[in-house]
Amino acid sequence: MYNPLRLSLKYILYYLSASSRKGHGIHSPFVYDFIRKVLGDKKKYPAYARVEGLRKQLLCDTGMVWVDDFGAGSGSGKSGQRSVRSIAKRAAKSGKYGQLIFRMANYYQPATILELGTSLGLTSAYLSLGAEKARVITMEGASGIAELARQNFLKLGLQKIEIVEGDFDLTLNTALAGIQNLDLVFVDGNHRKEPTERYFMSLLERAHNDSVFIFDDIHWSHEMEEAWQNIIRHPSVRCSIDLFFLGIIFFRKEFKEPVHQVIRF
Repeated sequence: MYNPLRLSLKYILYYLSASSRKGHGIHSPFVYDFIRKVLGDKKKYPAYARVEGLRKQLLCDTGMVWVDDFGAGSGSGKSGQRSVRSIAKRAAKSGKYGQLIFRMANYYQPATILELGTSLGLTSAYLSLGAEKARVITMEGASGIAELARQNFLKLGLQKIEIVEGDFDLTLNTALAGIQNLDLVFVDGNHRKEPTERYFMSLLERAHNDSVFIFDDIHWSHEMEEAWQNIIRHPSVRCSIDLFFLGIIFFRKEFKEPVHQVIRF
């Protein structure tokens, strides 16, 4: 169960113990490259202003939308009406992490991107703008939020993003049936142990050596921490990076032994 005080204490411990994002003491060339060229990329990309401009609009939007709650990550734990600005404030990924996800898409240039948890579409937009030639499929359980995301994509001129509506338990396998390889995946939905691990196993069937999987809120609760630990212990995972609010895994066979890093971000 989500506990704000527990999360704050965990973050302090993480910050004090994590490796510097300057890359000092990192022995893996791949991880060092990720830290310096992705985490540490200070360039102000034009995409940042586009998406953050939309975020400002959403944070002022008092309109109401019906939300069907399928998971534990919304903060409310139940279905009902919510204001757009409350969703933008509480459910949408912050600019700092959205921009990091943009940089990952921009650096690795995946051909196929799948996102579980569209919300208002801000992260979807960052993914699409980071890899403009990629096929981007995003999945959202709440139809009202999915419609808002569609409108937001149109505002940004992103007309090729595909939205799959409905409970992931009912839609994921069908969506995966139309995908041969998953190059980049962002999992931001449900926030419970069993579904998160189950989604991972389904996604794993389409992973390859260069795939990148990103998991949101890996320390959000005991359940999510258990799910994260079980995922990174899977034999196919050769490298994991814990950024506290995001967890990233790689499958690259160049790692003869698994490498797990906790990096301050």
